[in-house]
Amino acid sequence: MQSVEDACILELLSREKDAGIQIFTDGEFRRRNFMSDFVDSVEGVDTGVDADGYRWQHAASVQDKASSIAGIATGKIVSRRRMTGHEAPFLLANSPGPAKITLPSANQFPMLLFQKGVTDKVYPNHSALLADIAAIVSAEVALLAREGLSYIQIDAPRYSWYIDPKWRQKLRADTGIDPEQALDEAIEADNLAFDAARKASTSDGLVLAIHLCRGNNRGNWYAEGGYDAIAEKLFSGLRVDRFLLEYDDERSGSFEPLRFVPKDKTVVLGLVSSKRPELENADDLLRRIDEAAKLIPLEKLALSPQCGFASVAEGNPVTEDVQWAKMRLVSDVARQVWG
Repeated sequence: MQSVEDACILELLSREKDAGIQIFTDGEFRRRNFMSDFVDSVEGVDTGVDADGYRWQHAASVQDKASSIAGIATGKIVSRRRMTGHEAPFLLANSPGPAKITLPSANQFPMLLFQKGVTDKVYPNHSALLADIAAIVSAEVALLAREGLSYIQIDAPRYSWYIDPKWRQKLRADTGIDPEQALDEAIEADNLAFDAARKASTSDGLVLAIHLCRGNNRGNWYAEGGYDAIAEKLFSGLRVDRFLLEYDDERSGSFEPLRFVPKDKTVVLGLVSSKRPELENADDLLRRIDEAAKLIPLEKLALSPQCGFASVAEGNPVTEDVQWAKMRLVSDVARQVWG
């Protein structure tokens, strides 16, 4: 299995270079889904049971029910091995340029893993569970920074809970948790990781980023709405260099919340969909970049796909050829805008 993964990653790195990409990733090829590196590296999570964390909304072309991708916390969460120890060395040794690794946000897990009558026998509440998870994620981020990673990205779809009114309501109804308090704790947990990375970094060029989306599984999503409800607190509170933001369709709202982004931060506009096979029009992308530039200086903007092409092993209804066409489009438009 590892030899197959190695070969596929080497091919991927070559294709990334051919597509004009300058920061290289292994595509999370060694994971079952974007966050499995955490649950697979700890004790205390039963992955054989379904977690009640998502209510997927289906794209018209995708009818099958998206599966559970986490588990339930049945014991104390304790690290038993590194989260990315099976990934980082190979990527660092074989990347043709600066290397990037993504990790799931600590905030991704408490609402997924916590089940009343089970988890509360070990953790009194979601906050206590989050604290243990945040410590593990922060330790891993620090190790990556010490090893010389150029780009570390936290993937944090859970912030969508504080964007979408139906999820804010569910949070209150199911747990009694105040969404604003939960948002504060989420920001604090992610900052713990970012601060650990900066402290441990051996390079002045380390880039710390966070990616926010609304769910990405076989063309499906679970949340809707613009960033308005969280923009001021989130953009001013997270100690990152870059915000990767989903902006591929009307579910993402307007660019107006970008007015809260501090002047020293970069906003990566996720304008190219990884959910739909239709190839975007370059002129439309250029127009939308111009719209965003009314709020953020052009030199502080960048372009990317809205999310990963396969956040779960089943992927999205997009062929490999279309994926690479979209990546070349991103690269071509970026060069046209920024040189």
